[in-house]
Amino acid sequence: MTLLRTLRAALVEIADPSRAPAMQAYMKSEMPFHGVGAKPFRATCKRAFAKVALPDAETWRREVLALWRGARFREERYAAVELCADRRARSFQNMSTLPVYEEMIVTGAWWDVVDPLATHRLGDILRGEPKPMKKAMRAWSRDPNMWKRRSAILCQNRFKGDTDLALLYDCIAPSIASREFFLRKAIGWALRQYARTDPKEVARYVREHEAELSPLSKREALKNVG
Repeated sequence: MTLLRTLRAALVEIADPSRAPAMQAYMKSEMPFHGVGAKPFRATCKRAFAKVALPDAETWRREVLALWRGARFREERYAAVELCADRRARSFQNMSTLPVYEEMIVTGAWWDVVDPLATHRLGDILRGEPKPMKKAMRAWSRDPNMWKRRSAILCQNRFKGDTDLALLYDCIAPSIASREFFLRKAIGWALRQYARTDPKEVARYVREHEAELSPLSKREALKNVG
């Protein structure tokens, strides 16, 4: 039995279908939900993943994409994102995996799957292979696809004092005047996160770009600035 079929059967067993419509409505998802809460979902994934051998990066990528592409319910897509974070895959977080995340980000096209990939997995690659990844993120920041732009803006959200400000500002610049909510929100979120480390720098940046930044971006950016 494939991982997807095993996982789907396990999710059906613990699902509460009465919760599914509200979950689907909240996420504005065309894909239905099983109706599984976060804690039982993660526990189910952990048990299912433990039965799957991941001897190399190719096998792991194949399993991730099989889950992602075969998903019929949203939790099954969440499971693909969860498998990306499997501890056995730590050494697989490199530029060779970026096309997998790109596919998931472009076809997922919503914050619930894009943001964990952007803030965790893209960040992992950036830490491990900074030179090629910075080049890739700068390219993504100018891409016509909004979710790739959002991902580039958010990829350093966990970096704190290790944040490359030149990269952050370069990734914000192509979207700074955008009217798209998810880009405005991403800009504000990324700046807010860095303000935990250097509030004066974020305040300076917001002042300098007062005319370009949206009210939403400015409001979010300055939440942690006294």
